[in-house]
Amino acid sequence: MSQIDEPPIERLLLAPEAAKHLRLSPATLAKHRCYGTGPVYRKNGGRILYALTDLNDWSRRGVRRSTSDRDAVATPPAQAHAALAPAYTGRRGDD
Repeated sequence: MSQIDEPPIERLLLAPEAAKHLRLSPATLAKHRCYGTGPVYRKNGGRILYALTDLNDWSRRGVRRSTSDRDAVATPPAQAHAALAPAYTGRRGDD
């Protein structure tokens, strides 16, 4: 018999497991999902799943050599950006 080369099985974590892996609270990870600042995720049926490789890639974006590392890419906080809020766009509700 010949053995078929199959791709390795991708490790998927549920949202609470992913939060634990990243050492975040599940609520913080949920906020990242809402604001689009967190790791990519999948939705299979009603379940939210994260690939372990995607979690690690997102976490590596925060790697720094020092507090003044200018080449570092900031991992955004799990909050709405003030610059995107209506009060900061210069628009008023009656425009």
